[in-house]
Amino acid sequence: MVTIAVTGHMDLSPDSIPLVRAALDELLAPLTAVGQVTGISCIARGADTLFAEAVLAAGGQLHVVIPSQDYRQAKVKPDHAPTFDKLVQAADVTVLPFTSAGREAYEAANRVLIERADRLFAVWDGQPPTSKGGTADTVTQARAAGVPVDIIWPNGATRTK
Repeated sequence: MVTIAVTGHMDLSPDSIPLVRAALDELLAPLTAVGQVTGISCIARGADTLFAEAVLAAGGQLHVVIPSQDYRQAKVKPDHAPTFDKLVQAADVTVLPFTSAGREAYEAANRVLIERADRLFAVWDGQPPTSKGGTADTVTQARAAGVPVDIIWPNGATRTK
């Protein structure tokens, strides 16, 4: 059994979504072929959700880490809510003890991902961190903890911002 966590950009361009999904499927295929895979995700829009969907499609198990008690209500946009809810229903869920979503809760969620992971998939454009708790920061923390990191940024992938 292998446990894979994900970190990645939320603002993938529409044309990037199928590219990233195909790359995730390609990385997951040999792992699911030899044993059970558990994916750990916060299921935010973008990379987190694509990863969670790919893990389930490959026959893996999903564990969701929700950063705060108000995360669904405060941070999940209406157009993402049905997907978020579907993934939560298909997963084992850990809700962190933070009352409100915010930087501290996100950093704690990232620590949980890294602590539980055998590997980290990072849907990352390689740019340096702009804030604590983002994709680049999570990659740095995983590497410091000795967790192998697979960078996923297919040719042609872009961000909307």
